[in-house]
Amino acid sequence: MPKPLVKAGAEIDGYTIGECVHAGGMATLWTVTHPGIDVPLLMKIPRVSEGEDPAAIVSFEMEMMILPRLAGPHVPTCFGTGDFAKQAYVVIELIPGTTLYKRLPDLPLPYEEARTLVAKIATALADLHRQNVIHHDIKPSSIMFRESGEAVLIDYGLSHHNHLPDLLQEEFRLPYGTAPYMAPERLHGVRDDPRSDLFSLGVLLYFFTTGERPFGEGETLGAMRRRLWRDPYPPRALRADYPPWLQEIVLRCLEIEPVWRYPTASQLAFDLSYPDQVKLTARSERLKRDPLSTAWRRRFNPSVKQARPASDVAAQIASSPIVAVALDTAEGAPELNEALRVTTERILTTLPSARLACLNVLKLNRIAIDRTLDEEGSNKHVDRLVALRHWATPLKLGDNRLSAHVLEAVDPAAAILEFCEVNHVDHVIIGARQNSFRRTLLGSVSSKVASEASCTVTVVRPQRLAAESGEAAEG
Repeated sequence: MPKPLVKAGAEIDGYTIGECVHAGGMATLWTVTHPGIDVPLLMKIPRVSEGEDPAAIVSFEMEMMILPRLAGPHVPTCFGTGDFAKQAYVVIELIPGTTLYKRLPDLPLPYEEARTLVAKIATALADLHRQNVIHHDIKPSSIMFRESGEAVLIDYGLSHHNHLPDLLQEEFRLPYGTAPYMAPERLHGVRDDPRSDLFSLGVLLYFFTTGERPFGEGETLGAMRRRLWRDPYPPRALRADYPPWLQEIVLRCLEIEPVWRYPTASQLAFDLSYPDQVKLTARSERLKRDPLSTAWRRRFNPSVKQARPASDVAAQIASSPIVAVALDTAEGAPELNEALRVTTERILTTLPSARLACLNVLKLNRIAIDRTLDEEGSNKHVDRLVALRHWATPLKLGDNRLSAHVLEAVDPAAAILEFCEVNHVDHVIIGARQNSFRRTLLGSVSSKVASEASCTVTVVRPQRLAAESGEAAEG
């Protein structure tokens, strides 16, 4: 392997080297230019001289394999890679700004600011997991934000790709990562569970809202192993004003067993986006850690010590979708709402980890002033929330899997589409209404949602209405 010789002004595969902007322990970062690329570029070059950590070389190989396969606003665009035979490098877009690490002197952040930041990171993680990648190094220095607001995840040297060889797993026995953020199951060699990233994000959220890391700064293997049986102090023990809904989210992310965490990053992002809908459990009220007797049972319980890996990243995401059902509680025919409930129940039966969002649109007038109360003096918004909950009662879903949303909009279809886009809904269930001249002329809400939604859509028509339509067609 040749010793790299990189300096300002040199040319590598058409890239002209500029200035060195960072010299880390595992790699150096240089600005570069290329005559065929008109965006700012950054070249990452590994340290491969005598005595360097071999894990650094293997992790760079992983990054070279993974980065070109990623796309979207939440990852840096990759423009090229070079192999170790000549000069190993990765060229990515230069994202303006700094990492989240620069915010550490400001901790703890206001709760609302931290909620917004971490919701964006969870959204970025959801996008990454959908591309079959688990990051495995979520921490402040691995996170940037675009000028448009999206979180960008960087540094993929420790990542796992579901469709690529895991070189770190194959060549090294010890887990690699940043100790304070490492999930417990990583200590047992589990690298194919996306919920490990949710644990790391829970550590970050705890840190950014309390100013303290939940498991301290210990980097020894023994210190890391303690998180296999010892839970952190609840945030409310550190800050008396800590919101219960936020503690519920944080402690759920930090569960020792992956199965007790959020099933997907999308569902975590959903809770962070709607804190008033978070189901509060005993987690939200805790002021003390679990007693020592509980910690000792965990330590010597083989079922806890042996982490259970996920079968497949894509399979786990597919089994835990966000499903939205759009209901017309004000004018919807009973037959239609019952048909929607039957269809929803059938779909959820096969998806025990799915989350259901019940939607209703309170249509606003384009010109006239809208009234918040109906003719009987009741609040329309509240009444519809109650109606949505009542409709969902027979489904017997736990509150942590159910939420109700009344959207206020002039265009119901546009409101439903926007909700689904913002909240990364995977499937929409919507009813088809009876034909009318107005709907024929302007188009129905269900047809617009079905034609424009970026996710899958099921349009439901009651059997009676379907039969009538068929008879009318035959006549």
